[in-house]
Amino acid sequence: MNSTAVQPRLLAVAVSLCFSAAVPLTVLAQDVAGAQVSQVLAPVVITGSRFDADPALSTIGATIISADDIRRSGASDVNAAIRKVGGVYGRQSLDGSPDFGLDLRGFGADSSQNMVIVLDGVRLSENELSNAILSAIPIDTVERIEITRGGASVLYGDGATGGVISIVTKRPGKNTSRGSVFVEGGQFRAGEVRVSGAQAWDGFAADATLATQRTDNYRDNNEFKQTHFSGGAQWFSNNGRIGFRYEGARQDTHFAGALTEAQFNANPRQTLTPNDNGSLDSDRFTAFAQRRIGAYDLAADLSYRKKTVDSTYFFGASPSTTTYDSKQTQFSPRVRRLGDIGGMLNEMVAGFDWTEWNRTTTASYSAADATQHSKALYVRDELRFDTAHEGRVSAGVRREIFDKDFSDPLGYGTTAYKTAQGLNAWELQASYLPVASLTVYGKAGQSYRVANSDENALTPVPNEALQPQQSHDLELGASYATAAQKVTARVFRHNLTNEIFYDPTIFTNTNLAPTRREGFEVDAEQRIGADWNVTAHYQHVDAKFTGGANNGKQMVLVPENTLTARLSWTPASGQTADVGAQWVDSQRYGSDFDNTCSGKIPSYTTLDARYARRFGQWELALAGTNLSDKHYYSQAFTCDARGKSGIYPSDGRQLKVSARYEF
Repeated sequence: MNSTAVQPRLLAVAVSLCFSAAVPLTVLAQDVAGAQVSQVLAPVVITGSRFDADPALSTIGATIISADDIRRSGASDVNAAIRKVGGVYGRQSLDGSPDFGLDLRGFGADSSQNMVIVLDGVRLSENELSNAILSAIPIDTVERIEITRGGASVLYGDGATGGVISIVTKRPGKNTSRGSVFVEGGQFRAGEVRVSGAQAWDGFAADATLATQRTDNYRDNNEFKQTHFSGGAQWFSNNGRIGFRYEGARQDTHFAGALTEAQFNANPRQTLTPNDNGSLDSDRFTAFAQRRIGAYDLAADLSYRKKTVDSTYFFGASPSTTTYDSKQTQFSPRVRRLGDIGGMLNEMVAGFDWTEWNRTTTASYSAADATQHSKALYVRDELRFDTAHEGRVSAGVRREIFDKDFSDPLGYGTTAYKTAQGLNAWELQASYLPVASLTVYGKAGQSYRVANSDENALTPVPNEALQPQQSHDLELGASYATAAQKVTARVFRHNLTNEIFYDPTIFTNTNLAPTRREGFEVDAEQRIGADWNVTAHYQHVDAKFTGGANNGKQMVLVPENTLTARLSWTPASGQTADVGAQWVDSQRYGSDFDNTCSGKIPSYTTLDARYARRFGQWELALAGTNLSDKHYYSQAFTCDARGKSGIYPSDGRQLKVSARYEF
């Protein structure tokens, strides 16, 4: 079960078609005779196909966070940028790290397993109950972040029901260079030093970033330290590129643990676990290649990740230590062809995704060895018609097969299982521009996720893996855009069967009775004069059981409404200012499946701001989070006859000052 060798297997055939938003693009299309001709077509798109594309070619309805947006907001890591600028709801991490649990479309405690995060096309989401480690991605290297809400399993497979977050790093230009030194300090003994540089010549480029940070955090025994390095090199030309990248992170953290409601009210900063601690070591190697040959674009990514997680929890004076060693290999070759069918642009994409994951556990209570192999094949075709109205239509499916193997001679309940599961995803999509500046679209599909190794280790029937979760997805939307404003609105529904969730009433992971997520979202941006810009993101989601004993009851840990708004000031004087607010509605406690708890997790509003001033190559900044010093929590798991507990307090007010030198 520990083998990491690539073993070719028979794959099921699939067909996948997808589409994206419309913007002008100069493309190479083939004429009827097969000769390539360069032509400027009516607005078309080439995104969603997992190939390189201009930032303007983002998927319709997507939220785009640019490098300038990140810098103005003062976000020091990718996770914070997604929450502050992208308007994505996030829950306080349980381990003191900056990697909050992100939630698209209201999936509660299992939100991380119902969305996919990719970095330059390489999947970061994994086969375990953990958040993607975004804090190790150097924020200075990020070109943009694309947030696409809604089912996307055709292209991204397992767990993409809530949506996809794609992080795109900066690409080199010929004979260019950049570098920066960043130093920051603040309350709670917080500090960070980051040095980055990149140099490109005619056909070759290299870059590297080294950073170290530490903080005591808001709570007692919640210290967090991290050192990470990212570096790579690539050879490039007009026809393609080939290169490699290494990313490594070393984390040490202390666990503050949970509180009861009374303890939170008395002192939210206290801890009842003064000695609990852990560490994480992660190394990722990625090789990539892209090449244009005639009318075809060829691309492939090969990634290998090794991770070791240690934790020590004290029960009285007795420590309990656990070590997880995991390895993951991914290989994703794909091909794209642009052609012409009756005067209409056609894009054909075919791809193959192969992943092998293995984890061993060393502890007094477990000697688990878990392996998962997955393989998928997809083909995508998109047709653009009626160029005057930017019409697009697509349809598609994906086939993915999972082989899971688990053994644990020390296990409680489940000690071994071996299973194979095959899943299909499909999509139908259409988009049209009925009048100038207004695009309307619709999409329907089926997405899926399979239980990960942690979930299958504790199930209602020992030695029996959970059934795959499936969702039927429907979305209708419209986007209105001019030079000064943009508004995107969408209504959605996800009908789920066999949703995978932890059920506190039976103390196991299980397949729930049918559930549903439905609601609407609005993204808006307004330019006010030359210097001011306002953005807002609103989500309303109704998450309920639609069958079983809890039919009609609200799902737990899902706020019904969230609203994020930002005001930016960017005059030409070298000054910038950015103020943001986020309001989160009340939500059910994690154990309140039958909705009988006398109260909910209270709603809250937080404020953050940043002011910066440039002096030549220097930038000095003052930033603050939770400026009103609001005492609140977004993680709370228990409400029973003994009261409310399992509360993880969120951070209090924190002020930071920073200096950046660019060269």
